[in-house]
Amino acid sequence: MNIGKVANLSGLTVKTVRYYSDIGIIKPQVDMNTGYRDFSKIDVAKLQFVAKARKFDFNLDDCRELLALYENTERSSKEVKALTLEKIAEIDAKLSELQMLKDQLSTLVSACKGDDRPNCPIIDALSDRTYQ
Repeated sequence: MNIGKVANLSGLTVKTVRYYSDIGIIKPQVDMNTGYRDFSKIDVAKLQFVAKARKFDFNLDDCRELLALYENTERSSKEVKALTLEKIAEIDAKLSELQMLKDQLSTLVSACKGDDRPNCPIIDALSDRTYQ
């Protein structure tokens, strides 16, 4: 398959497919005459797998590890679960940070009169290097 078809089937851009090929996530055959990559159905399946994993915010190293587990029929599910539990902990930490940011912004919005005057606690807080 050519790269355009693979990109379409995997839901990725051509640029992303090329990048994943360049960094070894997938290893398509290369036509020695043209230099074009020839992708297989297995390549498409791996790209779909990685695309889904990336939507869950797994980084490329995590994706490599998950792909290795995917390809290993002797794997134990505890490895997959452990990696996923780590990702959940990371997401929880991000959610906590986002909630803190939301609370701070909400406080600033409440302090802002939102009128025609130039005084604005939001601008003041953003320009104050000591505000946290």
